[in-house]
Amino acid sequence: VSSDGFILTNNHVVTGEARRVTIEQLDVTVALADKREMRADVVGVDPATDLAVLKIGAKNLPTIPWGDSARLKVAEWVLAVGNPYQLSQTVTLGIVSAVGRTNLGVSTYEDFIQTDAAINPGNSGGALVNARGELVGINTVIFSQSGGYQGIGFAVSSNLARRVVNDLQQYQEVRRGTMGPDQYVPLSTRMAEELGAPDTKGALVYRMYRTSPAYQNGMRPGDVVVTFNGTPVEDPGHLSRLVSDAPIGSTASVTVIREGQRVALKIPIGRVPRN
Repeated sequence: VSSDGFILTNNHVVTGEARRVTIEQLDVTVALADKREMRADVVGVDPATDLAVLKIGAKNLPTIPWGDSARLKVAEWVLAVGNPYQLSQTVTLGIVSAVGRTNLGVSTYEDFIQTDAAINPGNSGGALVNARGELVGINTVIFSQSGGYQGIGFAVSSNLARRVVNDLQQYQEVRRGTMGPDQYVPLSTRMAEELGAPDTKGALVYRMYRTSPAYQNGMRPGDVVVTFNGTPVEDPGHLSRLVSDAPIGSTASVTVIREGQRVALKIPIGRVPRN
């Protein structure tokens, strides 16, 4: 992703089965398309999105331009590039099956592009590219009952990946905002009717801590969060992404539905503690 040797891939590609190891203990080699092999330094990893940034000592490398994953449309053509079964530089063709997939249970912070381009073991960390040759995703997950291709693959969106890259390059960690360690759940139709919400969009506040900034600034269990800084909230996963991307130290404007009435709140955005 830069001509001076910064490389974006998946965290699980870099760490493998390793657990509780430091970045300095990881021994990573990168094989380039021109057959060169180079030792890589691990700049940083982000298990929450399953992304990692490496750095190799090379100059004037070819790079891929960033695309805007927010502009992707369902049924748009995409190419998946990777190394399935050690077959390097493999390219497969498909379409975008869905965008904004969350709640897959594969990472903490999810914003996946679903595609039917063939993605197999070994494709992880490879590029998902649009018809203009722009990077729109990082191939990360396959859904398979057989272990192989079944037409359902997932890529981390490029807009999420770009933010992770910038933070890892600058801070060696990803800095995320939080309103507190509270729990939010999706709304069912029955819940929405009982709580006076117009539909099932939003995030239901299920459990709160009295020490959390959200609680101390007026949010209560049973509230339904429907907007965050003016953006309508689709579900808890969407709210998590909005809060995470909010500037640390800022004050967020949050609208909740409480007993059928809309209530405006101002909640300070703190920083998620480093693990």
